[in-house]
Amino acid sequence: MAESWIGVDFDGTLAMYDSWKGANHAGKPIDLMVRRIKIWLENGKKVKIFTARADETRLDYKENIQTVKKWCLEVFGIELEVTNRKDMTMIQLWDDRAIQLIENTGVRVDGRI
Repeated sequence: MAESWIGVDFDGTLAMYDSWKGANHAGKPIDLMVRRIKIWLENGKKVKIFTARADETRLDYKENIQTVKKWCLEVFGIELEVTNRKDMTMIQLWDDRAIQLIENTGVRVDGRI
């Protein structure tokens, strides 16, 4: 069986984001998320950057992926895998746009409709 992994969105979750500034731009690290990921990596967890930047329909997706990998190398000392696809082995997703639901119910965890 494949190794489980934690997905972390890039723009607005791991790196500061206020508007699109091109494939070569990456925002400053968000310290709390950086600390979380460093702990996960130290504990042997697999982390992937889960981002729309890696959408293969974008003309600049390869450049986007390289920008994110370079950013990760500078911040974590390693390149993390960059993807826009989840699979059965993803165990968590950390994202600024996601809304968490109670499994098999359609009910939001926060109780809102």
